[in-house]
Amino acid sequence: MQMQTQTFELNMGPQHPATHGVLRVILELDGEIVVKATPVIGYLHRGIEKICENRSYVQSIPFTDRMDYLSGMNNNLAICQAIEKLMALEVPERAEYIRVITAELNRIASHMITIGVLALDLGGWTGMVYGFRDREKILELFNKLCGARMTFNYIRVGGVAWDLPDGWIDECRQFLKELPEMLKTYDELIMGNEIIQLRLKGVAPLSAERAIAMSASGAVLRASGVDYDVRKANPYGIYDRFDFEVPLGTDGDNWDRFYLRYLEIIQSARIIEQALEGIPEGPVMAKVPKMLRPPVGEVYHHVENPRGDLGFYLVSDGSPKPYRWHARRPAMINLQLLDELSRGTFIADVVATLGTLDPVLGEVDC
Repeated sequence: MQMQTQTFELNMGPQHPATHGVLRVILELDGEIVVKATPVIGYLHRGIEKICENRSYVQSIPFTDRMDYLSGMNNNLAICQAIEKLMALEVPERAEYIRVITAELNRIASHMITIGVLALDLGGWTGMVYGFRDREKILELFNKLCGARMTFNYIRVGGVAWDLPDGWIDECRQFLKELPEMLKTYDELIMGNEIIQLRLKGVAPLSAERAIAMSASGAVLRASGVDYDVRKANPYGIYDRFDFEVPLGTDGDNWDRFYLRYLEIIQSARIIEQALEGIPEGPVMAKVPKMLRPPVGEVYHHVENPRGDLGFYLVSDGSPKPYRWHARRPAMINLQLLDELSRGTFIADVVATLGTLDPVLGEVDC
């Protein structure tokens, strides 16, 4: 009698701790080898786009905090700049510098969580603790700045809510002085860990051609060697004034996607240092009417969010509410790669691959 085998299905999530939120992945397995990985999303869907179409332009800003809740400052920046472009508003110089500083601090904080959580996904509890510990320093800076640690609503249409408090710049500079020691810890404990390297290197490679074809962005795209960063390719705000590099990978595997976040923290610190050095005095808010009524028209604006290319498409019919409010969410698009990257790998590799894609389900489901 000839023996026959067949594949079977296994649910990973939605409650699994390594699914980075309420994500369910249906795994089709041949033993421990993945044949297919199907993400099932929508558990966190709140209808944010339609909610924002029934709110004023300003009232839509706090909802962007709740999309990618690890990147609130960058999300606030994207929607505010989209509205400003629609209204042809000019933002004061000091506000532009503050926006860059807070956005890059937010990028560092997000990448610290990415590094720490991926270490946890691979069984490294201590690595996760260091990531969360160091992010606290940034969250405390944000708390002193705007009274919030995660959902900021600090960047506003026309500038920022208020100026930097006394002593804040000095505290920010102190954080930058301490950052190299934090990165040294990551390098020795996590990046230099032989087990983590063996678990990530050569696993789930993604070619530049496939990354582009699948509309990947952020570190996921750059890990495959594609030199594209919105801050360089289509500079917004005052990013064209700063000197920084765009780290690139070579193999596009889990290791490259992981390690790029570490390198991007270094570049964000460079930008912040330059911004702190060059920040001018002056107002932090333009003269903006209390009720915004953008002229009839449409606009698309995008920024380099910590998870990739985040864009907002707005259509105005001249009323106080947007006729159409749509977000291009990088986490949603990058997550589509999970099936392709997981095929032929082990079950345990799916967890690592998902971690290197770095999705935040609040943004995926929106």
